[in-house]
Amino acid sequence: MLMATDRYQLSFTAGGLFLQEAPVIAARFLRCHDWRQTRAEIRDENLMQQRTAAAGTRLGKEVVTRLETLSVAELEELCDASTRDKGYLLWVAACRRYRFVRDFANEVMREHYLSLRHQLTAGDYESFYNGKALWHAELDELAASTQQKLRQNIFRMLREADLVSPKNQIQAVLMSPRIAQLIAQQSQEDLLIFPASESEIQRWLS
Repeated sequence: MLMATDRYQLSFTAGGLFLQEAPVIAARFLRCHDWRQTRAEIRDENLMQQRTAAAGTRLGKEVVTRLETLSVAELEELCDASTRDKGYLLWVAACRRYRFVRDFANEVMREHYLSLRHQLTAGDYESFYNGKALWHAELDELAASTQQKLRQNIFRMLREADLVSPKNQIQAVLMSPRIAQLIAQQSQEDLLIFPASESEIQRWLS
């Protein structure tokens, strides 16, 4: 069986979008513009508010790897944005960092929305996962418990980004032109991770 050569990165097993922590860390970076120093501050000052240094370091590294995908302008916006816009920006960061998450957003959530199917189910995720596992050995090799954590955290991120309801109903995106244009500066394709039609995306950008 042929396998894809570009492996999925799959370290997003906990933490959701880090809605509280990520803006704090972004603000620290913007003071020094040095991610190495920022990581040291996360560790030394326990910015992740974890009970052990090891847990704080691990989760801090996870947040930094996502925030590194954002531009300085996006990081500045993240520090002052509304809760909804923070969610949108951190969803973009997660999708830029993890192609697996991006593929699920584009190929399942957005396709459901465009097909007027507004309920997102665990079965939808399992079908997506199993299909990708045919081409990605790293998915086939994961323990069942890790597979479950990945699914749980993707759905948690979707809820925290206000893209699905607590009952996993896909929700309309209330994105301002300011945020949409900021995201599109890196790539307009980044807007395809949201449940929105081409005409809705063009309205955001106009």
